[in-house]
Amino acid sequence: MKCIIIDDEPLARSMVREYLQYHPTIEIVAECGDGFEGLKAIQQYNPQLLFLDIQMPKINGFELLELIDTLPKVIFTTAFEEYAVKAFESNAIDYLLKPFSKDRFEKALQKAIQATDLKPTEAVIEEAALFPQQTTRVVVKDGGKIRIIPIMQIQYLEAADDYVKIFTADGYFLKKKTMSYFSQSLPSQQFVRIHRSYILNIQLINRIEAYEKESWLAILTTGQKLPISKTGYAKLKEVLGI
Repeated sequence: MKCIIIDDEPLARSMVREYLQYHPTIEIVAECGDGFEGLKAIQQYNPQLLFLDIQMPKINGFELLELIDTLPKVIFTTAFEEYAVKAFESNAIDYLLKPFSKDRFEKALQKAIQATDLKPTEAVIEEAALFPQQTTRVVVKDGGKIRIIPIMQIQYLEAADDYVKIFTADGYFLKKKTMSYFSQSLPSQQFVRIHRSYILNIQLINRIEAYEKESWLAILTTGQKLPISKTGYAKLKEVLGI
């Protein structure tokens, strides 16, 4: 089993490496000090197992997982109990709260080895999106690069099959998420789902025009025109106080 250790603390990486020496069937193919390095290593080696820190510079562990097309098995490591309790104990995935003992490490490792269902990891990512720390920016892949988009720079989002197009002044970027995911994770007083296919940053609204029966158009300060459904119009009126 190929394994990658991603943690910005050298001591934490060395501890995992030391404990893994008792498991010759697990090969450490890379050690990384941040999420950028981690993503490159994952793309290069396609590991079956990650030991992943949550709090890291540049991008955190949750954001890193959002950029991976095929999830490996993940054991999260964190020094912050606030992350652990809510996100992990409600799902059948394991985590290590630093500092962790060899016995606790062994239990987490065996749980990961025996796991056959990765849905718990997906559930953790979804739940983590609602943490306050996660709702200030969106991380996307832009070709071979990683781009961090502050939510204040998002103009609107558009559904695109299994992806969402995130529009900014620099163009749009694709994120493999659902519109429902963004409806829950973006601040509701700033972003309104005006149509089943559109979520709008209301600060970009220049005016609203009637279009057809029970439908409207949002005219943005950029000149863009977006459709507003009956349900979306009701949400807009509530948020705008009109």
